[in-house]
Amino acid sequence: MPKVIAIHSYRGGTGKSNLTANLATTIALQGKRVAIVDTDLQSPGIHTLFGIDERSVHRTLNDYLWNRSPIQDTAYDVSPQLGIETGRLFLVPASVNAEEIARILSEGYNVSLLNDGFQQLIKQLELDYLFIDTHPGLSRETLLSIAISNLLILILRPDQQDFQGTAVTIDVARQLRVRQISLVINKVLNKLDRAALQQQVEATYQSNVAGIFPLTEEMIELGSSGLFCLHHANHPFTQTLNQVATQIVN
Repeated sequence: MPKVIAIHSYRGGTGKSNLTANLATTIALQGKRVAIVDTDLQSPGIHTLFGIDERSVHRTLNDYLWNRSPIQDTAYDVSPQLGIETGRLFLVPASVNAEEIARILSEGYNVSLLNDGFQQLIKQLELDYLFIDTHPGLSRETLLSIAISNLLILILRPDQQDFQGTAVTIDVARQLRVRQISLVINKVLNKLDRAALQQQVEATYQSNVAGIFPLTEEMIELGSSGLFCLHHANHPFTQTLNQVATQIVN
């Protein structure tokens, strides 16, 4: 049974897109058929992690939303360049064209088309997992992605604003009857007591913490120019990625 996974954060800057890309890649490397849809239409960028030059992108999610293209034609197979042999990883990017972004901001789009598009992708690409990289905060588009997901992964940092925003998001998700919610804490300083942090967060939100990721210089040095799990296969960050991926697959 295919699984839809929405990865979300209440605020920007949590590392959501990086985690989405690395998690999806980790699962694809296990032989699964995986796709990522960049629904952060106001500020797209996950394609850069896969080394995709926007000039080479001829179809995007925007083309599907404006009825210019079937959604399966906007999916790019990025498996060969990542060295994925038995599985498959597809990316549906959003447009970085200023006019397209301005149109989204001024007109919005038919939100119901998104759900139809997700189901078409799952069927046409024979997916095991569909990852939705959402726009931060709460909007009609984000609420749809949350509502239709089998699993909602909320990314937060050990930060008071993130804690408050996550509380709001979890409350909304539960009202939408999301089937499963997991938390991921990102950019955690090494000096913090991770066990105590996990206990605090799980008690506060009554949700499972799937993983705690360290703040790493290597991630900063990489600067979104590639996938961390491929550049640093033995790093503690990648080990945590593998743990979270195992929980998703199982």
